[in-house]
Amino acid sequence: MGEWKRKTEMNERSSALDKTSDEPLYIQLYTILQEEIESLYHMGDQIDSEREICLKYGVSRTTVRLALELLEKRGYIDKVQGKGNFVSKPKISQDLMHFYSFTEEMIKMGRVPSSELAGFEVIEASEGLAARMELSHGEKVYKIDRIRYADHIPVMQEVSYLPYDRFTGLSRDRLLEESIYKIMNDEFDVKISNAEEYLNPVLINRLESLLLETPEGGPGLKITRITREGGRIIEYTNGIARGDKFTYRVNLEIGRAGATGKTADSPSESVKP
Repeated sequence: MGEWKRKTEMNERSSALDKTSDEPLYIQLYTILQEEIESLYHMGDQIDSEREICLKYGVSRTTVRLALELLEKRGYIDKVQGKGNFVSKPKISQDLMHFYSFTEEMIKMGRVPSSELAGFEVIEASEGLAARMELSHGEKVYKIDRIRYADHIPVMQEVSYLPYDRFTGLSRDRLLEESIYKIMNDEFDVKISNAEEYLNPVLINRLESLLLETPEGGPGLKITRITREGGRIIEYTNGIARGDKFTYRVNLEIGRAGATGKTADSPSESVKP
């Protein structure tokens, strides 16, 4: 569709706002913008700025922001700080039937994965952490805090704990260069035997909203992963993933005695280290 024709269709829709209706203006505007995104835009296209939408529809900036926030919460647009709003790509869809790596899964999906190392330190395990990792109270562990990105958009914040004696020599510099699982495999000859992952729906809190650049109170997934080598826990990770970016998929197979659901570890396309 040519640019002139597209803008003509958009302008024809501008009269659709009914300021005498009982329906809030931001809901009306959300509906119009949603229809435009689905029919006139392509994935990755930049939509009009707040100012342009204000002028086009004759509404306040507050109304526009509320409509855009709703579009973002429902997965129609991505807000890129300093650049604008863009039509979202499909959610990250992860099959929960096998062990996965965030980096590898993102590459398979055609996304560009990256990580920001927000923290790296050696600490003594608290009583609670030691119990979760089946360690003695006070044993040394690495604490690794990261923000995970897909196509330069923050999608997950996670804190990982690794036993110090199993990964002695692990450095901040190496984590800036490679994923945790690649380092485990290449430099520490780790043979992962299995992992458990627990998913719980949560609401994004204030700090998480700042780290993940998503509205406070929006949908999130709390992800806890416990990875073992033989009988030993070699990774304990807590993470928060943006609910508007991840979808988890479980394959249900029909057995002789009925339906069975199998799960494995992984995040809406979600992935890890």
